[in-house]
Amino acid sequence: MAIGTGTDWNAWQRSWDRQQEWYMPDREDRFRVMLDMVEALVGPAPRVLDLACGTGTITARLLARLPGATSTGVDLDPALLAIAEGTFAGDDRVSLVTADLKDPRWRERLPYDTYDAVLTSTALHWLHSEPLTVLYGQIAELVRDGGVFMNADHMIDETTPRINAADRAQRHGRMERAKKDGALDWAEWWEVAAQDPVLAGPTARRFEIYGEHADGDTPSADWHARVLREQGFGEARPVWRSPSDALVLAVK
Repeated sequence: MAIGTGTDWNAWQRSWDRQQEWYMPDREDRFRVMLDMVEALVGPAPRVLDLACGTGTITARLLARLPGATSTGVDLDPALLAIAEGTFAGDDRVSLVTADLKDPRWRERLPYDTYDAVLTSTALHWLHSEPLTVLYGQIAELVRDGGVFMNADHMIDETTPRINAADRAQRHGRMERAKKDGALDWAEWWEVAAQDPVLAGPTARRFEIYGEHADGDTPSADWHARVLREQGFGEARPVWRSPSDALVLAVK
């Protein structure tokens, strides 16, 4: 993939962060806890798989926190991967792989057979529960004994409808106020990317792959923990929560 030499990739990273934070103002909290647990369980120089890495948000925070780490980022989105490639160009701690996680052979594209940690955030809700269960089994085979998997995502507990409704109303009110101050939502961010001379082509290709947005599932944190144990992890539970999201940690 060709990289635009004059493109300010850090500006694109900041723009992506702001767009994501419009939906998740506590986004950095989950990353902090995620990296706390990486360091606590697998040490200061882990080999990490950044699953559905997007622009490399987790990888950037991993390397800032743990400079001795290495990261493999895997994604299918050509536009977000272009930003990741531009951001980490020349950093031999980072490798980027284009692969479809629904392809049974996606792991064959990875540079390593095992990882100390597999990390992902706000991505796997694009999958329905059945293919996600399959993916969890594949991830369990990639994580070494004693290694970890963490997924931070929308995890809705349907047994608390009044709490969910109150949280949704509060979040949407906050988002509307931020919108008046110029915040970009998902669709508007992609409109800007489509107008950029470097990202226009990759953006067009990503919409050919995904369409506007995938229609996956958002099962509860308890569901994720149970399925991870069923698929080969020894322990699994949420280690961080917000009213709508959770970070589930599984240890092999």
